[in-house]
Amino acid sequence: MTRAFATTPIASTLLDDLVDLAARAPSAGKVQGWHLVVLEGADTERFWNVTLPPERRDTFRWQRLLDAPVIALPFADAGAYVDRYAEPDKEGTGLGDGPDAWPAPYWTIDASMAVMTLLLAAEDVGLGALFFGVFHDADRLRAELGVPADLELLGALALGHRAGDAERGRSAARSRRTPGEIIHRGRW
Repeated sequence: MTRAFATTPIASTLLDDLVDLAARAPSAGKVQGWHLVVLEGADTERFWNVTLPPERRDTFRWQRLLDAPVIALPFADAGAYVDRYAEPDKEGTGLGDGPDAWPAPYWTIDASMAVMTLLLAAEDVGLGALFFGVFHDADRLRAELGVPADLELLGALALGHRAGDAERGRSAARSRRTPGEIIHRGRW
């Protein structure tokens, strides 16, 4: 994950290509119930002004993150899944009865897979990418951007060209779990 960006813009056609690839991620019922609010260039300031106001920026550890030319906000749409599973070819599942009928929130799962695909696609074309949480003033951000209240904000993606040496997060030094620590063959 990249935390230091150059201010060089990303071509809108490249961003469209990345999103087109992300739209091919697995999707229950091919709902593809996710949306992106994309802020580019100077418009990214709208995101930072709400989530990291200027008076708090001097102490922010990742100063070059603020230079990312694209901030994309992924949203999952539970209603799209309920509507799709109320259609004749899916109504027998009972999942069209409402979000509570689902054993797992597939809108979140599918949107997360799309976000991961987008992150990998950005890295594959040589861009830097970072997924991070929106921990402050998410409701105010939603209002600022006109996002419907029923959509689930997953976090934020910073996209752009890397600047200089990659800055690593504190967690980067933690060891990665081995397959043996993850896999439970045959039973727990």
